[in-house]
Amino acid sequence: MIWLTWRQHRKQAFYTVLALAVLAAVLVPIGVAMRSTFADLDLATCVRQLSDTNVTQEVRSDCEAGFQRFSSQYGSLNLVAVLLITLPVLVGLFWGAPLVAREVEQGTHRFVWTQGVGRVRWALVKFGLVGAAVVALAAVYGLGISWWVAPLTDAAREGRLGLIVFDLQGIVPIGYTLFAVALGIFAGTIWKRMLPAMGITLAGFIGVRAAVELLLRPHYQPARTLTFPIEGKGIEDIGRGDWILTQGVRNPDGTMIAEDTRIQCPPGGKGPDGRACGAELGLEPGAYNWQLYQPADRFWLFQSIETGIFVALALLLLYLAVRRVRRIA
Repeated sequence: MIWLTWRQHRKQAFYTVLALAVLAAVLVPIGVAMRSTFADLDLATCVRQLSDTNVTQEVRSDCEAGFQRFSSQYGSLNLVAVLLITLPVLVGLFWGAPLVAREVEQGTHRFVWTQGVGRVRWALVKFGLVGAAVVALAAVYGLGISWWVAPLTDAAREGRLGLIVFDLQGIVPIGYTLFAVALGIFAGTIWKRMLPAMGITLAGFIGVRAAVELLLRPHYQPARTLTFPIEGKGIEDIGRGDWILTQGVRNPDGTMIAEDTRIQCPPGGKGPDGRACGAELGLEPGAYNWQLYQPADRFWLFQSIETGIFVALALLLLYLAVRRVRRIA
């Protein structure tokens, strides 16, 4: 059964490895160039300095200028990062969805199940071998992309918790890929034709990923708040790499006056018409800036939680797929 599974999927394995090799040949030179520029601008020192709460404004300004230069040169690579997010679902479409659907559509499952190979054994061997291969490939992919995207995340204000970059690195690609493959397998047991199974896999993957990213991830841990007055010598800032969930300006009673913005005025500052700073917005004396954020040091905790969610969903789908295989005519 193991040999048969290998014979059936060796072409897929070859083309998948070849695609990863081509991807590495394209991304590695870019990654080396990014790291060289990062080192030339001494941005690694800036990352360490900006983590210190006592960093001077001069150092902060110089570092921000260096990060801006780096982002101006390599910021367009964020589009490449968006494309890389699609790799797990592609594995689900071309590995998971055909695994059962193609066998049933072509009728080859009847031949296997009448040669002394039980349905459950057939499913466990095929699902197990494909799952092991997927974990290995996803681990290589996750490590490689983590290395490649590291300079971009260090230069970005939101750091590793930011949208897109969080999904590319660490261990979550393993969870995403396992889930995509399991969803494809399950879809193939419900819609026993390959194209409908691929369509359902794509729609289901996008829907679940969006729900987890937008609805669950911000609440894996209670968010922290930061408040500071609208009048002062400088804007108090959260740590570089922290994930700002929402921010705004509130009146002393907590009423939100302006969302997604911050206001900073010099002490006693007034507008041209003599009104106090922010009076045109309806701000009352004692109004303050407010931010809700997740600290950067929760990156690996969030990675573990999200990976666990998708691995659990994958195991559930594989269990349901095995049960469905037993009912296929």
